[in-house]
Amino acid sequence: MTDRLFKIALIIKGLDGGMELLGAILLLFISPKAVDELTAGVLSRDLLGPPDGSLAQHFASATAEFATGSRTFAVIYLGLHGLVKLALVWALLRKIMPAYPVAVVVLGVFVVYEVIRTVHTGSVLLPFLAALDVAVIVMVIREYRELRATSGR
Repeated sequence: MTDRLFKIALIIKGLDGGMELLGAILLLFISPKAVDELTAGVLSRDLLGPPDGSLAQHFASATAEFATGSRTFAVIYLGLHGLVKLALVWALLRKIMPAYPVAVVVLGVFVVYEVIRTVHTGSVLLPFLAALDVAVIVMVIREYRELRATSGR
């Protein structure tokens, strides 16, 4: 059961990594003006609740920050995070033993960075992503221990 859950988590992480990489590529080609227009459209249709609500304000703030310079950060973060996730998922699905400790360290670094970035930006999304990364770290450690026990190492 845990092996199946681990594989499902890895597949989800791989899809997430692929979406992050795709998002980074798309952000390279989307202008800040287009992001502003999208934000205005979402907020004007009350898709995030009332325009003066908390969720709408976070969304507007995030897109304003994107337009003023965090675009480079977003492209680099999403691109690197996506590539690293895809590489780790590939290695873990193939049960490459040295990848397990590397995955724990890399994902741990991402968690620390996501928490620090959350504190500085007030992001709503980053704590959720950090929690997912922590859950995957726990599963990676568990799977690594099981593999070591069965291989006699």
